[in-house]
Parts: sequence; C-alpha cells; structure tokens
Amino acid sequence: MSGDPTPALAPHGLRCAHLAEPLGIGDPAPLLAWRLSSSRRGAAQARYRVRVWTVPARPAEGEEQVWDTGEVADPDAVSVRYAGAPLRPRTRYRWEVAVTGADGATAAAASWFETGMLGPAEWRASWITHDTGDLDVVDAPEEGELALADHGLQPAIRLRRAFRTAAAPVRARLYVTARGLYEMRLNGRRAGDAELAPGWTDYRDRVDYQVYDVTALVTAGENVLAGTLADGWWSGFVGFDPRRLGAHYGDFPELLAELHLDYADGAHEVVATGGDWLTRRSPVRYADLLKGECHDLRRETPGWDRPASGGTASSGTAFSGTGWLPAQVTGTDHGLLTAAVAPPVRAVEELPARAVTRTGADRHLVDFGQNFAGRVRLHARGLTPGARVVIRHAEALDDDGGLYTDNLRTADATDVLIAGDDPEAVFEPRFTYHGFRYAEVTGLAELDAADITGVVLHNDTPWAGEFACSDPDVERLYQAIRWGQRSNFVSVPTDCPQRDERLGWLADAQVFLPTACLNADVAAFFAGWLREVRGAQSPGGAFPNVAPRLAGVADEGAPGWGDAGVIVPWHLYRVYGDERFLADNLDAMRAWVDHVHRHNPDLVWRHRVGPHFADWLAPEPTPREVVATAYFARSAGLTARAAGVLGRRDAEERYGALARDVRAAFAEHFVTPDGRVAGDTQTGYLLALAFGLLPEGLVRPAAHRLAELVEAAGPGITTGFLGVGLLAPVLDECGRPDLAHALLRRTDPPSWLHPLRHGATTIWERWDGYTEERGFQAAAMNSFNHYALGSIGEWLYQGVAGLGQAPGSAGYRELLIRPRPGELDWARAAYESVRGTVRTAWARADGELRLEVAVPPGATAIVHVPAGDPGGVREGGVPVAEAAGVEVLGTEPGALRCRVSSGDYRFTAADPAAALRAAAPAAHIHRGAGPRFEEDT
Repeated sequence: MSGDPTPALAPHGLRCAHLAEPLGIGDPAPLLAWRLSSSRRGAAQARYRVRVWTVPARPAEGEEQVWDTGEVADPDAVSVRYAGAPLRPRTRYRWEVAVTGADGATAAAASWFETGMLGPAEWRASWITHDTGDLDVVDAPEEGELALADHGLQPAIRLRRAFRTAAAPVRARLYVTARGLYEMRLNGRRAGDAELAPGWTDYRDRVDYQVYDVTALVTAGENVLAGTLADGWWSGFVGFDPRRLGAHYGDFPELLAELHLDYADGAHEVVATGGDWLTRRSPVRYADLLKGECHDLRRETPGWDRPASGGTASSGTAFSGTGWLPAQVTGTDHGLLTAAVAPPVRAVEELPARAVTRTGADRHLVDFGQNFAGRVRLHARGLTPGARVVIRHAEALDDDGGLYTDNLRTADATDVLIAGDDPEAVFEPRFTYHGFRYAEVTGLAELDAADITGVVLHNDTPWAGEFACSDPDVERLYQAIRWGQRSNFVSVPTDCPQRDERLGWLADAQVFLPTACLNADVAAFFAGWLREVRGAQSPGGAFPNVAPRLAGVADEGAPGWGDAGVIVPWHLYRVYGDERFLADNLDAMRAWVDHVHRHNPDLVWRHRVGPHFADWLAPEPTPREVVATAYFARSAGLTARAAGVLGRRDAEERYGALARDVRAAFAEHFVTPDGRVAGDTQTGYLLALAFGLLPEGLVRPAAHRLAELVEAAGPGITTGFLGVGLLAPVLDECGRPDLAHALLRRTDPPSWLHPLRHGATTIWERWDGYTEERGFQAAAMNSFNHYALGSIGEWLYQGVAGLGQAPGSAGYRELLIRPRPGELDWARAAYESVRGTVRTAWARADGELRLEVAVPPGATAIVHVPAGDPGGVREGGVPVAEAAGVEVLGTEPGALRCRVSSGDYRFTAADPAAALRAAAPAAHIHRGAGPRFEEDT
C-alpha cells in the first residue's frame, strides 16, 4: 500500500447489490462496486483487486478468505460480480477493494455485507395468525363511534413469544416477514426502522423478508419477541375497483419470523413463529392504508412486549396473559420467500407545523407547508376517557378554507385516537400513510404547533443529485419534482399517495425514470420493482399496466405502459452500467415485443393495445396508432441493443431487423413526403424524432414543424404523460433550446409553473388541476401529487446545467457536458454516478461566461463550452489549446467542443448571449449528440 496520506486515486462509496452495507442479501453472486475520487487531473485506475472474507460471529474463530480476484488490469471497471466460494446463509462477509493508479500508488477501502437465508430449506418458522374465530364484539354504533365506512375492517393483532437465554448472544439476527404489515419488538424496544414492512409484492409469486441486527436487544434471562400485524396490501383496501376493494390476496394477515442467536461458546439457538406463540386483538381497532388507523387506548395491554418480570403490578406495566390465545398455524410453506432487494420505507424526515388555525371549539387546521406522503405525530393533551380525536388529511383547501377531500374518492384518510385514562397521549399511526399537506384535528380544545409533526415516509433511496439556478421559480419546480418522487416511491413507484389508487403504473415510472435516476440512487429500488413487472407478465408475453398486478386494473399493457418492461431495464443499465438489469429482463423484453408483433404482423400496432391510454391527459390528442407504433419500434430497437450488450447476436439481429421494419412501417403509414406526422401534434413529432423513426431527409422538416407547433401554442405545451418528458430534450436537440427555456418559464396552463403560482409544492396530475376560472378539475381524477409531468427534471440537469451522459456510454464512462444557459444568470448540478462525482456549474457576469466541470477518475467528457468567440476560450487561465488534459475537437455556433480527461476544469469565454439572440432560430440538428437521442440498432 502507498504511504501517501492523500493518494492520487482512492476508492469510496462501496456498494454490494447497489446497497451500502446490506443486511440479508439473497443474491449468490452480488455485484461489488466502488466509486473513485482523485485530487489530480487525469487520474485513472490501472488495476484493481477485490478480496472477501467471512466474519464469524465469534471473533476467536478468525476470518476466512473466500475470494481474491488478484490484480486485474482494467481501467474501466468499477464493479465486479462475486465469483468466490459459494456464499453461506446468514453469514457476514468483509470485503476490500484496492485500486492502483497509473502512477503505481495504491489505495484501499473496505465494507461488509451479510447474506440472508439463501433458500427455502433454511427456514424453520411457521406462518401464524390470531384465532380467526375470535371475533370482535360489535355493539350498535353510537354516532361517530364506528362509521359504516369502517365495516369490514378488522383489528390489528399482537403476537408474543417469551424465551430464556443463559447468556447474552454475541450475534442476534431477526428474519421476518408478513402477509400484511408487521412491526416487531424485542423486550419492549423496536427491532429495526423499516416502515410498512415487508412492502408490497404480488404475494402469489413472492413475499419479501427483512433482516435486523438485534444483538443489543437480547439479554441474559427472560426475553420477549413480539409484534403487531395489520392488513396492509395483503388484506386491506387497495386500488379503486368497486367490485374488489380489498382482500386482494388474503382475508387476514399472517406473520413468519425467526430469531437466530449465536453464543460465545459456539451454541446456536432459533426462536421461530409457531403454535407456542400467544396472540390477541390489539388496541389498533383497524388499520388500513386507504381508510386510516384507529387506536383505542382503552384496550391497551401493559407490558405486552416485555418479559413478565419487566414490570410490576403497582406500576401498571406487568404483563398479564389474560385474554391471550394460542396462535393459529396457517402453513409452513417457504417457497415464495425472497430477500428484499430495495432499501426499506423509512421515516426519513420530520416537518414542523407551519401554521395551526382554530376553526371551531375543538377543531384546528394544520398546514405543514409541504405536500408529502406519511403521517402525523400528535401530542394530545386534556383528554378524557373515551374521548375521540380525529385527524383528517387533504392536499388542498376548498374555497371556504376547509379540507378539499373530493379528490380522495373512497380513501377516507382519517386517523382516530380514542383516549384511555391518561389525560395525555402521543398518537402516531404505524400501519397507514396518507398524501397530504393539511390535517384537520378535531377533539382537542387546544393545539399548539409544537404538538403536531409531519413524518415523511418513503423508500430510503440515497440522494444522488443536486440542481440549482438563478430563477427562484425554476428552483421551486425542481424541489416540487423531488417531493413528487419522495411521495410516490413508497414500496413501489406509485402514481399518487393520496386517493384510492396508489398503484405501480408502468408508464408513469418509465417517463419519470431518467429524472428519478438523477435525483437519487434508485438502482436497488427499481431492481425490486422489476421483479413485479416480470412476475405480472402474461404467459403470452404481455406486460401489465400496473405492477404488482391487481385484479380489476386493465391487465394487458397499453402502448407506452407495457413498454416500460423494456425501457426501464435499458435505462437502468445505461445509468448504472450493471448488465444484470439486462440479463434478468431480456427474455421478458423479447416476449413483450413478440406479443406485439404476433398480434400486429403488418407492423402497425392496432390490435391487443390494452386500454390504450395514448398520450394520457394531453390537451391535444395524438392518434393512437401513431403512439402505439412508435413504441413498438422503440421496444424492438432497445431489445436488440440489450441483446447486443449481452452478446446474444442472433437476438440482436432479429430484433434489430424488426425495429428497422417497424420504423419503415411508421414512415409509410404516418409520415408524409414533406415530413408531416399523422395528427400533426407535438407528441407525434416528439416520438418520431426521439425514437429515430424518420428518414434522414425528413428530420429537419419534422423538427421545424415541431417548433412551429410549440410557437403557435404560445409558446406552449400540448403534450400529456408520454410526450412531456421528450419535449425539452428534443427541442434542444433540434437546435431550439430557446423554446425549451420558454416552456420552462411559462406560467399559464398548461405549464410547469402554473401549479406553483397556485401554491403547489409537488407536481400535479393534470396541467389544469386548478384554475382561477374553473376551480378544481374533475374530482374523480385530480391528484396534486403525481410525478409524471415532472419528467422535465431530466432536462434541468442535462440541459440547463449541462450534466449528461454521451450516447453509447453506460455507467457514465463518457460524459456529455452541454449547458443551455438561456436567459438564466447561473446554474449548477452535481451527480454521484457509479464512477464518482460529476459536477457542472456555469455563471455569466460582465460579458463573460464561466463553466466549471468535474469529471470522475476513469471517465472522459465531451464539453460544449458556450462561447460568443469560440477561439477565445480559456481553461485555467490559459488558451484552451494549451491546457493540460484538454483536446479541442472543433467549434459549432455559439460553442467550442473539446474532450477532457478526469479532473476539475474551469473554462472562461465571452458570453454568447448576444450572439445567440441574434442567431437564426431554425439552426442545426445534432443527430445522436444529445442527452436523449441514441442511435438505435
């Protein structure tokens, strides 16, 4: 190892299976990855070496090396698949990567991962639940005591198992899952911090389990492992089908858990769910994701989650077995159990109440200032026994200043606390969540802002990107996009967090994915969801519209929806450079394209189109066959490219030929000799240009017509879900970034800034969700927290700030830095790529434009420096042609192009603003040079 305390090259940010220090992986060959940093320009990895050791529970046993790659000469690799001795179940491994730079100096970093069960045969536990014959006694309801809407909801159940240990263990792991939702406790303390666990999967195909390190919670002597079990997605209300509102998978929740204890003397013990557990109904009278949660403190059972010796009768905390029944064993099947691959949902942030307004004698309206997904924590004071405190949630206020709940449809989004004997209580629901900005609290005479807090819930995907610019409105838009992502990445990528839907719509996910990847590291999150997409595919190859699939929601995928099964894996490969995204999905991708082809042999997609949503919610509809056939060509082309990456040459040739044929059919049926696309809509041209469907000679006239349509609309937007993400990138690529900027800063609907002018803090489902003239749009479908229209976020990073990836590159091996300043004064972006940190920052002042670029080690970048005088560009104070690490490639109108190696660069140039304003607007078209345009096979 080098003795240099600041080596020229150093690894950091180690990941296993796209996660930092994962506990309980199920992959027998996980990806081990690292990122690189350097203080020197031109630094690059020459060799790497990865070694892996077991970490025994008892340190005296010593570590055992199980894999050593040896010195591998590979300047591009920043990951490697484990290929050592077979991984053992329930075992911790330590791993180290050492990288050597071109200068011969070596630096290392270490991390760890731990395996889970690695197969059904490892499990011993039984599925258990409460005695289903022990029905709750229902009296005639008092007004407000048990609303009719609550009928059919059932109490959450508590379960416990006491056990004794002769000594404290040196290692303790809890492996747990549920058909439903669970929260586990050990000796009165919570195990882990996952919320809404185990998450939503299609339980008919797979049930995820989690692993928690509970070593610190187990003591010598008597212990109690306990948990609460609620309906969740398994047996609660899901979706909006009035024929099948709930119990999509089962009628009552079930728990399966194993606590593994390792002792210093070598002994191993397992405490597993079975008939020796005790259960009873909990104080949670009902808990439902859509309806809400009711907690009745009168039904509390003190000491239920602690040893009997852990409390005293005088303190009122001693456990009493009265009313507890033996658990029912419902099965011993383990074949569907899989280790969770995504980071769990967690409580990631707390929002203080921005304002509390009294609206009645015992009613208060709380504004958290932000639309989000989560729950509230309420410190209730002045309670009397049996008093009810009701919390209702909403995204917006109506014209009278009250909660606007019409758009929630059948989702009650109401939580209830029923007081016990204590005049104070803290209420925080555990088995529901809501999408809201406002909460109405009824039943308290007094409520201070300090007494109520918003708790934000979403999958804990690490933030990877940052963007800022000189326009406060655009910055607010960017924050709204991020909050839309946070609100809708709850177990699966949902459409909305508030109403009776919250489904994993495929089109929403695929159009927003490029933005999502720049905002956060979503590799593991989408790897988990893609299992649901594949699992929901029909035997004939049709992907669904939603995943997990749900009865009653148009099962066969529509164009642009089902195509997500192809588009999402390809984009994840492009961003993260992990070929497993393609290998795991290629067969499903091929089956989807074959399905479309089989039913449309003439290559125009007219048949088996599912519900054919087309360009959903577009102000100007595009012909459905245009949309469908464009996506047919796109999916065939991407399937060919995926096969090529994996070396599947026969498949590459077959689907490449099909893609060319479909493109030809598109041009024949939908494109006129002068470049007009059928329907003459913005989305029609966007699909044709972005997907490369036009003969070369018709690209320019089609681009010109697109610009005409945008200008004629205001400049304005007439696209829906499928077109919106393409709009700014394609206009930019066609030489009209001025129009992209004009649309970005438009304030009349349809526009991104219109909702912000009406108080939005997240992206709306509809462009006109609320207007001054018409008020709220149709309540039947009017979410104020969707992310699909927020797909403009990709262009904020790649266009405005200029931080992009070159065509043909994967894993950010080659960057494309091409900022589009428009009329802004400055912009900056940073992104933590799989190779390391990428940064861009530009600012203009006093007739000069400054551009700063950071390229991670091992990567290169094509940089387009905006310049009024390309010949006068300087880097680091010297003429650009003389700068170290810079290769001048040429000039283009308003910019100089150069290639740079890794390192930090500071370019200066004459501000091109005046020259750009004077230039003819029809300018050039850079085929294949932009952040979105890729050369299809």
